Amino acid sequence: MSRRFDCADQTERMTGLAEAISAVRRGELVVFPTDTVYGVGADAFTPSAVNALREAKGRGREIPVPVLVGTVRAANALVESLGTYGQDLADAFWPGPLTLILRANRSLSWDLGDAKGTVAVRMPLHPVALDLLKETGPMAVSSANRSGNPPAVTVDEAEEQLGEPVDVYLDGGPCEDKVPSTIVDLTTAVPRVLRRGAIPVDKIRGLVGYLATGE
Repeated sequence: MSRRFDCADQTERMTGLAEAISAVRRGELVVFPTDTVYGVGADAFTPSAVNALREAKGRGREIPVPVLVGTVRAANALVESLGTYGQDLADAFWPGPLTLILRANRSLSWDLGDAKGTVAVRMPLHPVALDLLKETGPMAVSSANRSGNPPAVTVDEAEEQLGEPVDVYLDGGPCEDKVPSTIVDLTTAVPRVLRRGAIPVDKIRGLVGYLATGE
């Protein structure tokens, strides 16, 4: 049976975070707020948990699950290198709504889907998410909705769509910014915008110089 905790209440917040951390370590799913929309997450290094996440969303392996981290150090451990562009962008926009596509560390044993040796990494700017991620380590996280439906911006919407497969729901109130993260691919010689989002393209271009936008 799913459990839900109101993070506006300090006691419930502490209890809910402890329960969510335990659930992640058991390979179960949790829903929590981020700075964009609600996310459903699992331990990134437990393939059965990541598969359960895909099943809960009704999504196949063709769309790899992104990874959220609580620190830049955790991100560095997941990738071959942030590189100059990645480090500058992380310094400027993390925590925040910027997702970086990077070459994954080849020594890691995980299965995020058909990622072709890459990983999408982000550090969200939300206190509940950061408190959770700093304890669990990297989590595979996708928007808390059934595939094809609008992303959930409240815990009610997330619970209505995902239901019992999720062990713990952390209610952080409505998400203030419904705009998704900007996605930048750093696996090619020229940084490339894969999705326009909350971070304006001009701000990214100001740091990396030439930026491919597909326009």
